[in-house]
This record gives sequence, structure tokens and C-alpha cells, in this order.
Amino acid sequence: MPQNKPLSKKKTPPSEMLRVPTPLIEAVKELSRLHRLGHTNAVLQGLQELISAIDSSNDIDFGTNNEAIKQLALRLERLESRDKNDSDVESVLKSVTNLEQKLEGIATRLGQMEGAISILGQRQVSTPTRRQAFNYHPPQLELQPFTEENLAKRLAATAETIRNYRETKSPKEFESWCRQRDPGGVAWRYQKDGLYHPIK
Repeated sequence: MPQNKPLSKKKTPPSEMLRVPTPLIEAVKELSRLHRLGHTNAVLQGLQELISAIDSSNDIDFGTNNEAIKQLALRLERLESRDKNDSDVESVLKSVTNLEQKLEGIATRLGQMEGAISILGQRQVSTPTRRQAFNYHPPQLELQPFTEENLAKRLAATAETIRNYRETKSPKEFESWCRQRDPGGVAWRYQKDGLYHPIK
């Protein structure tokens, strides 16, 4: 059998509850206390004075208590929304100011980056690249004819070895032997003037 719960306190539905701006909480508490004591007209008069102090457009009619309360609630809502709008404008202004500061910082950094890029570009143009340095070939020196002693030093042999090799081998074999021993891979040929001439 279902039990009926006694209704000791009936809660006010959320749709009938009033929101009070934070600065007015203490004043509304005092007015609420006066209302509980039965001083409703004094409460309405106090609310009227409070709202008049905040908003100078005073058009509340105290003919009936219910109407006066509704008018006060509407006025409070208007005041609260005006405070919210003021704070919204302030927060938007702060956001815009912060955004401007961030944009200035970004613009400064972009300027620094552009300067660095231009300096790097100038350095790159003024200094040759490594590839160019390695492609440099110094001019080749023209080899002059050598005596038997000088050729022996170049080929790391003795003059006697060079003479014996030249006399016992054919000219092609002698040139091939010289090319193998020469540090530059140059072949040498004996001429009638008594000197050894380089062969290209």
C-alpha cells in the first residue's frame, strides 16, 4: 500500500525562483527577512528605493502586491542583463587587447625572421659553395725532359737500372715500365739528344 508523504515544505519550482545579482544579495536578504515578518509593503518600498538607486527610470506601480513583485522581478532581470552585457563588453575588450598584443608579437617575430633570412641569403651569395671549391683544378705543369739521373730519382730507381732496361727492352716495353713506376703515370721515351721526354 503506497504511503502518502506529508508535504512539510513545498519547494519553489525553478521557474518561479528569482536570480539576484551578487552585489544585491545582502540587501535582498534583509528585504526577505522583513517580508517574513509581515512587512510586505515596507519590503516593496525598500526594493523600489534599492532599484531607484541603481536605475533612475522609476515606473513601478504598487497598486497590487502581485503586480509590484512581477514588475520588480522584471526590473531586476533587466539590471542583471545590463550588468552581464557590461561585463561581456569588458571581456571582449580585454580579449581584443590581448589579441592585438599577440599579433604585435607575431609581427615582431616575422620581422626578425625576414631579417635573418635576408642575411643568410647575402652570405650564401657572397661565399662560394663547397661544390665549387672541389671543382677547382689547378693548371697542370708541363713536364720538361729529364736527364738519366733525374728520371732515376723520379722513378725511384738507379740510373744504371734505367739504362739497362732501355737497352734490353723494346721502346714500347720501356715506356710501359716507366708509366708503371712514375708517380703521375707518365710514360718516358729516350730521344737522340740524350734526354728522356714525357709522352702524353
